[in-house]
Amino acid sequence: MNDIRPIRATSGTNQEGASAHNRRVMIDALRLNGALSRADLARATQLTKQAVSNIIDELERDGFVVPLEAVRKGRGQPSTPYRLVPEGAFAIGLQIDRHLTRAVAVDLVGTVLVRSEANLPPDDPAGGVRVILGLIEGIRTELSRISAQSEKRLVGLGVAMPGPFGLAEFGDNKWMMPAWQKFPLLETLAAGTGLEVGLQNDAAACATAERLVGAAHGVDHAVCLYVGYGIGAGLILNGELYRGGNGNAGEIGMALLSPRGTDGTVLEHRASLASLYQHLDLDPSDAGIYEHVDTLAMAGDPELLGWVDAAAQDLRWSVQLIETVFDPQTVILTSGAPEALARLILQAMHPLLQSIAARPDRTLPRLQLGITDPWSIALGAASEPISRAFDPRFSAILKNRVGAG
Repeated sequence: MNDIRPIRATSGTNQEGASAHNRRVMIDALRLNGALSRADLARATQLTKQAVSNIIDELERDGFVVPLEAVRKGRGQPSTPYRLVPEGAFAIGLQIDRHLTRAVAVDLVGTVLVRSEANLPPDDPAGGVRVILGLIEGIRTELSRISAQSEKRLVGLGVAMPGPFGLAEFGDNKWMMPAWQKFPLLETLAAGTGLEVGLQNDAAACATAERLVGAAHGVDHAVCLYVGYGIGAGLILNGELYRGGNGNAGEIGMALLSPRGTDGTVLEHRASLASLYQHLDLDPSDAGIYEHVDTLAMAGDPELLGWVDAAAQDLRWSVQLIETVFDPQTVILTSGAPEALARLILQAMHPLLQSIAARPDRTLPRLQLGITDPWSIALGAASEPISRAFDPRFSAILKNRVGAG
């Protein structure tokens, strides 16, 4: 009797003109499950065996998949599994923050190959872009030493920075980096690198990273609650990152607090890392701030724990809001903070959430810890061009059908 294991995959379509979508479906199935045979892929994607064979042959010819040694299941004919070729594509991700920038290069499966960081001049995007272009040039040089095909297979540059985007007025909100918001960043980076450039906010970048290599890998409905210098929610709905009409979906950090906040204070002014730095009288531009906060968290510093307890009250409210509006399978706490601090926040939130009725049929934790690496935003930014080039997108299929009608 053959052992048929469950395989996660998006359904393909046998309609005419959908070959590009089906290629993405194949790549996504291999990323989610590892090596699969043609029969496995046909069963999981609901495509015909002939369609699967044609696409696999095409992907192999283009250098995206490679066959492995044939395996025999029971008494049947041996089958050949295929896996993704990590060197089939590369992307660069860029995080732009108030005081520094980080850049990483990843391969098709999300492995970080090169990374580098540099300080940015305060409130000077023109000078900052010169720093950034130098950083990206260095990343590309290092990547070319790893793979001679890297430039040919570089699919784009992803950028992540604090949102919301596209507002006419910023007031005195230093969280939103108004000088950078008004600067023609994407056009300048595209001209300076020759790459296609995409932009997302920090929370969306963390969600993209979680979807590719983290706790949201293979999850259809998840919300990533990002606690960084600001606060946001990255939304994964029906297996796709939801951006909203202006790329500002999930900007819950700008929401007014309720019920604790009665003075017009927004969430991120109480529960973000910026509020922690203010509470502890720390300079966010200090190069050693990450290590310092980590030491305080590990030691159980009373001042830090007092902030954690208060922040957990507000973050608990945000989880309740997220669950009410989006009904995710799980909420994932992600942060650029040290893991020790993130775990303290998670522990402080759990008892508060127990007072809210939970479903008894959950298969995933209601709230779980995701990536806490300070490089996670850059990783998510790099994952965006990979996602844009290779992930299934039903919205594209719908547009094709409308156009064909």
